[in-house]
Amino acid sequence: MSKPLIVETVTAPTTAELRRRRDEVTDADLVELRLDTVHDPNVAGALAGRRRPVIVTCRPTWEGGHFTGSEDERRRLLTEAFVLGAEYVDVEWRAQFDDLLSRAGGRRIVLSSHDFDTVPHDLVSRAHAMRATGAEVVKLAVRTRQLRDCVPLLDLASRDGRPDGLVLIGMGEHGLATRVLAARFTSIWMYAGAQIEAGQLTTASMLDEYGVRSVSESTQIYGLVGRPVAHSVSPAMFNAAFRTARLDAVYLPFPAVDVDDFVTFAKAIGIKGASVTIPFKLALFEAVDDAYSVARRIGAINTIRASDGRWVGGNTDAIGFLAPLSHRMGLTGQRVAILGAGGAARSVAIALGSTSVDVRIHARDRRRAEEAAMLTSATTGDWPPPRGSWDLLVNCTPVGMYPRVDETPLPADYLTGRCVYDLVYNPPETRLLCEAAKAGCDTVGGLDMLVAQAQEQFYWWTGARPPAGIMRKAALKRLTEFIRDEDHVV
Repeated sequence: MSKPLIVETVTAPTTAELRRRRDEVTDADLVELRLDTVHDPNVAGALAGRRRPVIVTCRPTWEGGHFTGSEDERRRLLTEAFVLGAEYVDVEWRAQFDDLLSRAGGRRIVLSSHDFDTVPHDLVSRAHAMRATGAEVVKLAVRTRQLRDCVPLLDLASRDGRPDGLVLIGMGEHGLATRVLAARFTSIWMYAGAQIEAGQLTTASMLDEYGVRSVSESTQIYGLVGRPVAHSVSPAMFNAAFRTARLDAVYLPFPAVDVDDFVTFAKAIGIKGASVTIPFKLALFEAVDDAYSVARRIGAINTIRASDGRWVGGNTDAIGFLAPLSHRMGLTGQRVAILGAGGAARSVAIALGSTSVDVRIHARDRRRAEEAAMLTSATTGDWPPPRGSWDLLVNCTPVGMYPRVDETPLPADYLTGRCVYDLVYNPPETRLLCEAAKAGCDTVGGLDMLVAQAQEQFYWWTGARPPAGIMRKAALKRLTEFIRDEDHVV
């Protein structure tokens, strides 16, 4: 099949504004004109002077749209769009506008079905019934509430047997793969736009961050499994590195509900590798077929590599952690306080075990701290770490991470040591780091570690080193975009 085309959805309060926004679209292949969003629907006005193909949609409220008029009025608008030569007209399957379908002979008709609650149990039979109408394009969009909800769509794509005319969409953040990997789902189109609640990406994001023009059925799939992952910079980093290295690969966020959710989805889609973050570093260690020695020692993984149907776990956190410290401070004889007892804390303790330092793990749950210490050369300490008891403080908890940026793992008056290292990278300057700097401590942000460990992951997956500086540059750019977007929130 040919590569999927990008459809950009355009909404507006008036027909004139709809036309203006239509003409601002520059990078999409088609434009969906949502007549249901305007209060003065004028079909001729919406179509006049168009410079690229359009899909005319007038979605009723009962199918998730905004049109509140009668079905006769809606039929009239859609029929007029067809008569006036709109390249495509979207007709809901449940509307039973058989007269329009018959008049068109199926040509230029997008027959659509949307389920905003779940993946319907009759998905396959529904698709077959819609195909049987002869509509040129059949579009099915379902609500995904976990990654595994994409699997029925993938199965449907493999069963369909027809090479074109199908669009399958998983709405919501868990369905992002159905948009970026449209070719894998045999979709002829991928919808972009500003309908964030439906899981749409902007056209710019699809092109610049995910490079969808180059994504095909054979593109290798990597991603970040965690919860949450929406504000991770890892997709930007790895996709920039893949693109610069001219590798046919793409990297996506995988917001798993639990380990089984990720494993089911990842096995079905056929990932080549994954980065692992909170809260799955420990749990996924138990799910891989084998693990490298450092990962076994830590009891946690941050990387999965798939080969010949087997998953191997690795851990690049230790290397990534030490890299930023090598040119900032000598570690010999230093007292280190680690906050947290999860996979990241274990990795840090293991990394520091190769140096001549005194390491103590501090956690609110003393039992978890003791379990982590048993796997390393560290000991446990009180919570919170007493004033004056440390030279280097390492925050291995997610406290202070976006969006809870006002939180900090320790009160400012406990920051009495020499250096504070926060593994949180979003925001780049956490509250902990800001207060540490005011207290006179040196500070190290989590971005340096993120980039260092990501470079090791890239090498493990591809056998090549990423181009110098490309991952850090992409990460900083994405963080800047996150901050800018937040500044625009009212």
